[in-house]
Amino acid sequence: MRKNKPKLVRYGMNFAYGGTGVFNTTVAAGEPNMTTQIDFFQDLLKQSACKKSELESSLSLVTVSGNDYTTYLAEGGSAQGAPAFIARVVNQTAVNLKRIHDMGVRKVAVAAIEPLGCLPQVTFVSSFQQCNETSNSLAILHNKLLQQAVAELNSECKDLGAFIILDLYDAFYSVLNHTETTVKFESPILKPCCFGTSIGYHCGSLNAQGEKMYTLCDNPKATFFWDSFHPTQAGWQAVFFYLKSKFE
Repeated sequence: MRKNKPKLVRYGMNFAYGGTGVFNTTVAAGEPNMTTQIDFFQDLLKQSACKKSELESSLSLVTVSGNDYTTYLAEGGSAQGAPAFIARVVNQTAVNLKRIHDMGVRKVAVAAIEPLGCLPQVTFVSSFQQCNETSNSLAILHNKLLQQAVAELNSECKDLGAFIILDLYDAFYSVLNHTETTVKFESPILKPCCFGTSIGYHCGSLNAQGEKMYTLCDNPKATFFWDSFHPTQAGWQAVFFYLKSKFE
């Protein structure tokens, strides 16, 4: 395996699975949760996939996108129980971050939750005109607890600034409100490029006759969101440049 190493790790390694979360999720039933994904990483290290010095100079990016919360709601979770569940998600995330660092990665970045109430899946009820502040408040609580957890990890770690947060909430919100960004998207900015033609259909849906039950915008480069959950490449680029400006 060592002689194939340059091909294996030249551009990094990705252990993520779409739709998964910190815990098991309904949208990706049977796929590995974050703990198992880290197990895969650990197994690879046991096979000498990279040198210790390479590992120590690497950066690990950990992303929690909200699939745990989608599952919580889908399984009948209540608004009253949400804060306790959010705390569970963040606490396990902190355990995962420390584990990655203990495996030899000296710098671990974790993404904050984006403003969930601004996702098209939520804003379609207002014809994509406004974000849902109740959903955003849950994301704000997640990020507040995450900041506390990361601060505690850094206080216990001998490596200065070993754990950092990429504030996707701030980045998304700033871009969506045209704040501190040179990128201008078409209005309404919350409207996705690809979406279902009616309730029950989504981007990519076909009916029983194989007919498309979704529509596409004319210019994805002028839209922030691609579908009900994900930004376009132009959207992510705007987020990237906003985050980059905060580290310069």
